[in-house]
Amino acid sequence: MSLVHPCARVLARWQRPCQLQHAWRLQSNVSSNTFSTSSVLAGNRAIVYNTNGDPARVLSAFSFPELPPPPPNTVNIRFLLAPINPADINVIEGVYPAKPEPDVSLSQAKDYPLFVGGNEGLGKVIDVGDGIVGLRKDDWVVMTKAQSGTWSSAKNVAMSDVLKVPKQGLSEAQAATITVNPPTAYNMLHDFTQLVEGDWIVQNGANSAVGQAVIQIAAAKGYKTINFIRDRDDVGLLKQHLKSLGATHVVTYDELAEKSLRAKVKTWTGGKDIRLGLNCVSGKTTTLMARLLGNNAHLVSYGAMSKEPLSLPTSLFIFKNLTCHGFWQTRWYSDKSSEQRQELLETLTALMRDGKLHGPNYEVLTICGTESDVSASVKIRDLVARLGQGMYGKKVLLKVEETV
Repeated sequence: MSLVHPCARVLARWQRPCQLQHAWRLQSNVSSNTFSTSSVLAGNRAIVYNTNGDPARVLSAFSFPELPPPPPNTVNIRFLLAPINPADINVIEGVYPAKPEPDVSLSQAKDYPLFVGGNEGLGKVIDVGDGIVGLRKDDWVVMTKAQSGTWSSAKNVAMSDVLKVPKQGLSEAQAATITVNPPTAYNMLHDFTQLVEGDWIVQNGANSAVGQAVIQIAAAKGYKTINFIRDRDDVGLLKQHLKSLGATHVVTYDELAEKSLRAKVKTWTGGKDIRLGLNCVSGKTTTLMARLLGNNAHLVSYGAMSKEPLSLPTSLFIFKNLTCHGFWQTRWYSDKSSEQRQELLETLTALMRDGKLHGPNYEVLTICGTESDVSASVKIRDLVARLGQGMYGKKVLLKVEETV
């Protein structure tokens, strides 16, 4: 079944007299929605959805024309790389607190909004509007506005929604992944308790991108870490990798459940209180981890990968004076000034340039400009389906090329 896509109503404002008319249409079947555009002209592409649901069913590639000149106080950017983060999947599923706004440049139909996936990404400035100070063509920028729609080849953005990233000493992959996981790690290590060299930290989900950043930043500061991970076939290699990043000890959740572990931890720390715990898992493993914390410790939760509630013994609050916090990097950005955001970015880039903070292992998925929207849709759906099975092992960076 073929229907005229609602976006056709907004296409006229993109067209020039010499351009051929684009045919926008929605192809529907029982299991999927596929957006497609046919044109002989070069343009752009985004990974979009119009309703929440399983990303492997609702995501589609959607082509659109070249960007017009940027309005005042905005810039046009070409996205170089954009990560696929767990939170991005949750947003598409409709279970994440931050809700994206529909991209009205793609569709102004109120009964058929289009949302572009992606919250994080590295862009290169390709054009600047009037009133822009401090940015010029070819500068690198990252997004600080939540749910900006980074799974796209190009976008017009407000100057207030981006930060300039220094190119020197950074790879594209490092810059593309600098606004979510590294700042989450850095802020959790600094905002809740005053740690000094030699202090101990425990964390679960230690092989996640945040967990690996915690290990490296802590090592750079002289903090010692006990890191918990899921057991797996190659757990020995994973432990070795995390230790190469600076982890003091790496322990599986099965080992955490053993009664003998508490004695081992006491030996490792020399009886020194563990002052900070970082939780992205919740459930039983976090209950066990919290028991390792010392007096006046802080437990900071930033995720719940187990999808189980956080349950803690009352005794930890009464007798150990445990304090619990929640942390959300999106809220941090909204609460801080642009100067504070830029200061944090410069701190993280300095750690990267000094070789003290490396990005996670990654692979790049390229949506080629020569591919049809149907082919690109199949590719992105296949990827998110595999990511949903867990233990993918690598951060996936999306590169959406201009269409040709």
